[in-house]
Amino acid sequence: MTEFERTKKRNALAPPPAESPFGNFPPEYHTKSKGKPAHADMEVTGAALSSPPAHPGQESLRRHTGSGGGSSSLLQGKQPPQPKPPVAGAFKRRPIPPTEFRRFYERGDLPIAIQHRANGNKIDWKVDIEKLDYHHYLPIFFDGLREKEEPYRFLATQGCFDLLDKGGSKILPTIPQLIIPIKTALNTRDPDIVTSMLKVLQQLVVSGELIGEALVPYYRQILPVFNLFKSKNNNSGDEIEYGQRKRNVLGDLIEETLQLFEVHGGEDAFINIKYMIPTYESCVLN
Repeated sequence: MTEFERTKKRNALAPPPAESPFGNFPPEYHTKSKGKPAHADMEVTGAALSSPPAHPGQESLRRHTGSGGGSSSLLQGKQPPQPKPPVAGAFKRRPIPPTEFRRFYERGDLPIAIQHRANGNKIDWKVDIEKLDYHHYLPIFFDGLREKEEPYRFLATQGCFDLLDKGGSKILPTIPQLIIPIKTALNTRDPDIVTSMLKVLQQLVVSGELIGEALVPYYRQILPVFNLFKSKNNNSGDEIEYGQRKRNVLGDLIEETLQLFEVHGGEDAFINIKYMIPTYESCVLN
């Protein structure tokens, strides 16, 4: 046996050489054609994978679309902060516009001054109240009920009570002029201002004949705020509500005012109050 034959026989017994330093290529990378190197088949196959399919029904793998190397986790990511639902702000205090009462008082056009006494302050009227022009002064004092600073608040509130106490028949013709100051004060939705206005309204209704009936056509301007704050009572349980002594509980004041409106408002008062405040129950019919 020659040396060539012995070498050929020894090579036949040896394992076939690998196609690369890392081993053989996968079978799908092999081509059926003969005579082409393995790396040429690899280039052709890679190009085919990145190119669109030759047939419409054939799918191909596109770049950056595979799941190779992807990681998965059961950890829940942080949720973005959810916006809070908007607040209607029905009971929110509204801006208080400046009053004409303060301007007239600072200018010295009002015939009033404060008397400081040990048993409480009072208003010193420089002119007899019976001689005042109610068409001019009463709307100004009603407009001053929106004041929250002293001494304007005291002067406006006490001045209204004094004018209503001694006005008599002069009050009824001024009712149309009082509606705008009353509505403006109630629409501030400030509990202190609304409380002061309710007490003045109670005095207004009982200060003369036909005044309650004259207010009935203006319930649409006055009563919406009543309906809003009608249930505004403090639920203190078995505790003592000290605001009742000073009549500062808003819900109770509204109920008292509505009852006075019904008693002094004539036959059409209840049906008009019921139309604006459906939860109101008559104190005359029941």
